[in-house]
Amino acid sequence: MGFFDRLWPRKRAMPVQETAQMRALLDRLVVLSPSLKLARDYRERLCPALAQSIAYVHDIVERLPPAREASAANWLDDPYIHAFFAAPDEISLVLSRSPELHAWFESHSLVSETWAVLGMAMMERRGFGVGRHGDEVHTDVAQTTLSFDDHQVRVCGESEADLREHIVQRVVEQIALEGLAQIGADESRRDALEQERALLRTRRQLLTRQGAGTQRMVGERAIENAAELAQLQASIEANEQALAALGLKTDALEHEMDVICGVLADPARHANVEMKHVRLSPMNIVIERDARSNGAEIVFPLARLPASPQGVRAFSLIRFARSDLMPLPKVLDEDSRFII
Repeated sequence: MGFFDRLWPRKRAMPVQETAQMRALLDRLVVLSPSLKLARDYRERLCPALAQSIAYVHDIVERLPPAREASAANWLDDPYIHAFFAAPDEISLVLSRSPELHAWFESHSLVSETWAVLGMAMMERRGFGVGRHGDEVHTDVAQTTLSFDDHQVRVCGESEADLREHIVQRVVEQIALEGLAQIGADESRRDALEQERALLRTRRQLLTRQGAGTQRMVGERAIENAAELAQLQASIEANEQALAALGLKTDALEHEMDVICGVLADPARHANVEMKHVRLSPMNIVIERDARSNGAEIVFPLARLPASPQGVRAFSLIRFARSDLMPLPKVLDEDSRFII
């Protein structure tokens, strides 16, 4: 510390206040990567980055459309449920396939309904169909039809507010997992580079030994060995530069902390949600904005998670009643008839 620093000490940055949600996420991160606890001041260093992810995801979740009642009785009246399911009888059958939904109701025996996230694969099919232009009917009008499949229910809550908090936690966890995946990739690359370095050095020793003794005296294969030795030396230098970029193994813990903090501090790179605005006919045909045909305007989110193997998924918040839940064995028996 310098003379002026002792006279006028600098104020330290105020630490981010831990909320209950942040505390739960910190504890979850330590479970996912126990070595984080060994890092210097790990909680103080993680909190600011974690707060950025929470704020970003919380803002997205707050803007999600309200939950829709997923029931056969609501299929005709709600354009969202009508678009997501092909028929009213399909709603209970499809949603009751979720083991997580059954498990949630079993652990909440006194509640009559749940709020849940309905994830779906959205497909856009382009073709030709019947359309009206003015007073004329044409049969070769280009059309786009939306369809939704692979309905999944994994996250449930006791209320809509409770569900939204669960979503924030799950998405922030997914962002943190992306950081852990990067760390794992770095470690795998380090192991591969170290193995490559050992092989390159062994090959260099062999070539150097071949240049000794009688071979050095008579000059046998001297030119070929020199060319290969130069190429090997260039490969060794490139290998050492790649290893240096990963840092020392003794700094692995600090590197891990830096990667996690970097990923959490830049959540938009690892999780993004866009709102899909579309006007649909009762047959799920997209109606262009300038068309005169009547249709229902719906807005639903599309989640883009680069770390997820499923890529882009449509989803909606729904409310589902226990009375509409079909027994899981019956659902499996129903499906088993179609298995060949």
